[in-house]
Amino acid sequence: MSTKKELKELNVIDVVKDIALRLGVNYKEENNEICMDIPEESGTGHIKAISFSHGVGIMDVDITLKKDVRFVLNQSLVQPLEIVFNREKTLLHEFDGQDKQTEIKHLESAIFSCNSKYGNVLTLKANEPMCFFNLEINRKLFEEKIESFLPEMNEDLEGLFRDVNGINLFFHKGHYSLDIAKCIDAINDTEDEGFTKSVFIEGKCYEILAHHLRQYLDDASPSDKRTILRQSTVVKIEEAANILNKNLEETPDIITLAKKVGLNQNTLQNGFQSLFGLSVKEFSQDKKMEKARKLMETTTLNITEITYRIGINSRSYFSKLFKERYAMSPKQYMQKLASSNSSNTEIK
Repeated sequence: MSTKKELKELNVIDVVKDIALRLGVNYKEENNEICMDIPEESGTGHIKAISFSHGVGIMDVDITLKKDVRFVLNQSLVQPLEIVFNREKTLLHEFDGQDKQTEIKHLESAIFSCNSKYGNVLTLKANEPMCFFNLEINRKLFEEKIESFLPEMNEDLEGLFRDVNGINLFFHKGHYSLDIAKCIDAINDTEDEGFTKSVFIEGKCYEILAHHLRQYLDDASPSDKRTILRQSTVVKIEEAANILNKNLEETPDIITLAKKVGLNQNTLQNGFQSLFGLSVKEFSQDKKMEKARKLMETTTLNITEITYRIGINSRSYFSKLFKERYAMSPKQYMQKLASSNSSNTEIK
């Protein structure tokens, strides 16, 4: 049976205090930041939160619980806008009082807001690592900061931010972008302290919000027209790169490679350009040249043998690619290695 935690306060600092009180544990609070550790009898991990001006706050959750827990964000006069970025196992979201549960899977984000009738509920499953980053915006307090920009916004976004009292239910999810993932990592990895840390993290929060609003608009486009690289797509592109690395002798064509990782060809090509600055073909050629150079340095294979070992049938084509990569022909490079080895032997 799951445990139910009702979190009545809007401020993320107060939420962590409430959780700590219910679990009977201490917390550390300094300036606008708070952190607590999950007690051993309940699980492992930590929850930390930071609040900023204009109703903006973040909560970073990295825990494993021994029981299912339903966090109920109770209704209030002002309903905050929640943006959750899931970095681990699946979270479950529902509006309290409705039967429908929605999964927020690994590398997915969800933006949602409840109303006075139906509160937000997040269910965390027992014995599974739960790691998510939550950006919370109190729209009533945020209104002053964003008011002059609202008329320029997409109609749906304008309506979302103008709903300062949380009259309407809202839920939207998608895979979050690589840029957002980098911002979250930068927040968690920062070594700054005090005021410098606070300013740095607040800046990253607004950067995350900007990226997410762009992504919301990008999500409205057909999948083959989207321009923002999602973190989930990055995982598949890295998988494709590993396949190429492990199969240099028999490199799969782009159609086969795209099918293996579950992407269309355009997304795969665009992803390689974004991550590596190379097309799929150029990436494969680059790795072949790296392997060829390593074989020259560590084996006694001749140029023809190396050519076939890296999956190229033409020695002249191999020489052309190698010279483009290293500014000398394979023969010149091997002569350079032989000369260097000879000099080292004489010194000894």
